[in-house]
Amino acid sequence: MCGIAGVATRGEAPARELIHAMCNTIVHRGPDGEGIYVGPGAGLGMRRLAIIDLSTGDQPVSNADGSIQAVFNGEIYNYRELRQELLAKGHRLRSSGDSEVIPYLYQEYGLDFIVRLNGMFAIALWDVRNRRLLLTRDRAGVKPLLYSQGQGRLYFGSEIKSILVAGGSNRVIDPLGLDQLLTFEYTATPTTLFADIRKLSAGGYLLWQDGGVKLGRYWSMPRVMPPITVSPEALAERVRSAVTDAVRRQLVSDVPLGAFLSGGIDSSVLVAAMSEVSSTPPMTFSVGFADSSYSELSYAREVAQYCGTNHHEEILSPDYLSILPEVVSQLDQPIADFSVFPTLLVARMARSRVTVALGGDGGDELFGGYDAYEADRYAHRMLDWLPRPLRRLVSQFVALVPLGRGKRGVANQLRRFLEGAALPADWQHLRWMVFQSDAQRTRLYRPEYRAAVAEQTGRIVRDALDVGALDRLSVQTRSDLGFYLVEDIFPKVDAMSMAVSLEARVPYMDNDLLDLALAIPGELKVRK
Repeated sequence: MCGIAGVATRGEAPARELIHAMCNTIVHRGPDGEGIYVGPGAGLGMRRLAIIDLSTGDQPVSNADGSIQAVFNGEIYNYRELRQELLAKGHRLRSSGDSEVIPYLYQEYGLDFIVRLNGMFAIALWDVRNRRLLLTRDRAGVKPLLYSQGQGRLYFGSEIKSILVAGGSNRVIDPLGLDQLLTFEYTATPTTLFADIRKLSAGGYLLWQDGGVKLGRYWSMPRVMPPITVSPEALAERVRSAVTDAVRRQLVSDVPLGAFLSGGIDSSVLVAAMSEVSSTPPMTFSVGFADSSYSELSYAREVAQYCGTNHHEEILSPDYLSILPEVVSQLDQPIADFSVFPTLLVARMARSRVTVALGGDGGDELFGGYDAYEADRYAHRMLDWLPRPLRRLVSQFVALVPLGRGKRGVANQLRRFLEGAALPADWQHLRWMVFQSDAQRTRLYRPEYRAAVAEQTGRIVRDALDVGALDRLSVQTRSDLGFYLVEDIFPKVDAMSMAVSLEARVPYMDNDLLDLALAIPGELKVRK
């Protein structure tokens, strides 16, 4: 785990001091060391958080003759199998970690090497002979990678800070990015709040050669999955086995490791799997709140006791304003999700004892756990038979009903429920994705700004919902996997965990488990 940054040029070697400056802005991501490669056409840099192969795992890494140079952020969980495969083909690897397999796999398979990786990663690879830079990102979008072009150069980094310090942006605000922030509370790939800085897509790659850029994808969510032919009981056992195998793979570490335990189903399942495959009781970390209505510590304690973990917990009564500057500085661009605060605090708590923590992110999206899916099911049953004009009338009436302070949260949920029910059936999930409606933004925007961003939100939502799934729940879960999880949850968790130099792993995004979950029809995930 680390942070990466660098520059590609049309031929001149970037200044080593420039690459160092880019790395220096992300020391929090990798406090254990710095590595830099500079040569004609490219400079690569990284900050290392030592997790695997503590003695010989430094980066950049190269193949035997140095013609391929690479840095990467993340973990390759199937690196041992890949390493054995490379050794069998005659390659002689010098280290025992996961990073060195990358240049040798590229040497052996070219761009096709990416599909062989099971992990969370952002990779920058420089092909010295062909003067070609490859940037790529894991298929689920767990690890971030951003880039910009300007003055005949391409800049990239794990964080926007690195691009800014290198002069890779003119810092002009993108009106589309601002509209997306006000609409979704975050921006949608490839957009950021900076007009000239872009996010590389999950499962995507970028090639830079001779000043030209080519964007592509090596993985997308499959639109057609083979039918499930086993019984529900047999399928449940396959899911159990896939979860256990994913957790086992992600327990690889040469430093202390634990898990976030909220007391919910997703994290509880992971902790149970950890207890099953670990030789020692795993460490678990939970936070509660002074307001008991927001605290789930009692559930976390039950799970920890049942699984026999080495459990740690804290009650939080934080002064959020005091930590706001730190949160803002780490996010680079806003994510209007209040959970960034407890995410930072639980990461800091865990970091006092471990360097790696497993979390349950992605479980709700894979297996239909969000309340929004349940609300949609009720809307579909109860209200779809009503004519849309009548549904709109009910929605407008509820929006005007005043409720007491203690009921505002309930009122907001009811209003969002009915607003969604007033939409066409195919678009009802839209209301759970959008936090400022078109009408609200129309009142807020000046006419010229409204014209500049017109129709963009609708296009993004249409693209997010165009996932090719057959049943209603699968459309919703897949859209959240490819949109909400990638644009909100993963950036939030990455930024807040890296702020305290903690590696956060997500076993639910394991390749095998993800493929299996995508193949399960909605009626087997949420029973009607």
